[in-house]
Amino acid sequence: MDDNRSKSVDEVNRARAIRDMFSAIAPRYDFLNRLLSLGIDQGWRRTLARIAVQNETNAILDVACGTGDISLALRQKAPKARIVGLDFSQAMLDLAKIKIDRARAGIELVAASAEELPFSEADFDLLTIAFGIRNVVDKKKALAEFYRVLKPEGRLAILEFSQPHAAWLRSLYNFYFFKILPLVGGLFARRSAYRYLPESVAKFPLRDEFTDWLKEVGFQRCRYHSLTFGIATLYLAEKSD
Repeated sequence: MDDNRSKSVDEVNRARAIRDMFSAIAPRYDFLNRLLSLGIDQGWRRTLARIAVQNETNAILDVACGTGDISLALRQKAPKARIVGLDFSQAMLDLAKIKIDRARAGIELVAASAEELPFSEADFDLLTIAFGIRNVVDKKKALAEFYRVLKPEGRLAILEFSQPHAAWLRSLYNFYFFKILPLVGGLFARRSAYRYLPESVAKFPLRDEFTDWLKEVGFQRCRYHSLTFGIATLYLAEKSD
């Protein structure tokens, strides 16, 4: 087996393992998000929706929508927009559908991969992805897909975990992230999933490096905002006209 073939098989297996992991923890996903972040994650999501949605936002794609929290926050900010929530886990989408139907939010749900978006070019004004890009195996391919499906002057908003700026807080954060979080998460779901979380954050590119990735695929006006002392970061970019 040649190197490219071996890499392809490895990436497929990794993607399947990540998808299966999230499907397994889906029933406890919202509860553990609130518990382990002390509810701060809800504020981060509202911040994304507030900053990303503008008056001319008519079509929105929410990638890695999970159980639908971001999609619903976007609906509040854009009551008349076409909103599509996309995720690679059908179990997550099933839970999202319950919440969306209950809210009568009128959000379309699609099961697909971020690396192969099932949409035509220049289809959306805004693309969002919250706490999902680090779970994509081929991140640069996904970013290129984001660029492809956005309209000229379309906007990208990516919310992701990051390392705090202050050294003392970073030490405390990493102790919680690597020691406490897997123990607490393991009481309610797969402990391996909550070991994966801090490991995936630790492997994610630093802020400036990730901003360079956005520029490499063509995005302009790339910038980021640190949230809660740098525990999370909101990346913003635009497609050229």
